[in-house]
Amino acid sequence: MAMLARGDVDLYYESVGDGPPLLLIAGLASDSLSWQPVVADLAAHYRVITVDNRGAGRTTPQTAATTIRAMADDCVALIEHLGLPSAHVLGHSMGGFVAQDCAIRYPDKVNALVLAATSSVNSKRNNDMFSDWASALADAADRKAWFRNLFYWIFSTRFFNDAAVVDAAIQYALAYPYPQSATAFRNQIGAIAAFDSTKALASIRMQTLVLGSGEDLLFPLDECRKFARSLPNAEFAAIENAGHSIHMENPQAFVKHVIDFLPRR
Repeated sequence: MAMLARGDVDLYYESVGDGPPLLLIAGLASDSLSWQPVVADLAAHYRVITVDNRGAGRTTPQTAATTIRAMADDCVALIEHLGLPSAHVLGHSMGGFVAQDCAIRYPDKVNALVLAATSSVNSKRNNDMFSDWASALADAADRKAWFRNLFYWIFSTRFFNDAAVVDAAIQYALAYPYPQSATAFRNQIGAIAAFDSTKALASIRMQTLVLGSGEDLLFPLDECRKFARSLPNAEFAAIENAGHSIHMENPQAFVKHVIDFLPRR
């Protein structure tokens, strides 16, 4: 556990394992703890670096200015702070936006790229829905209902077959020791809405793996496949039995795809 002072934020990060460095960048409203299902298995092969994006987790203050560009700058500053010439970079959802921006503006800092459940731009439907989520969170009298609604969008239908698992997930979210404020949540949503890398994708020359899942409602499988085709040096893989939160619902398949891809780079 460590902090990197960045001027406007104190950036929280963790590093575990040995081997080639692998930076994991979480998505909207998520932080370094969201990677728990995969960290141990990845750390058997890599030096795994996890970071709390600005506006989330133990990075402070949560009121700091939040853009995809700023989060990418944070990530590259962390790579340099750790004395690393470069790293493999893996981003999920919003973290995939951040990873793309790192690859576009700091290509010498990114060895290979893994982009999970993401695309070059968020859909208008998603942007409008995320904004509605932010308004509901600010007004939420029933946070249990708010989290349940969120889970409908990020987990597969299979997840809801076990009521005890769903209830445990909701209770974990309600009791989470590092909650994101409604303001920070909306700031991250604004950062997502402002991002569009479509015209810059041709500049991402490093080998890239795009991962999609069969039940992702936010970035559907066909969208992820099309996104992979728009990248110069990308391959695509689909993971079944998972919704948007691929690494949480099917961590074994997620890890296998990552380690099968990265050692060749």
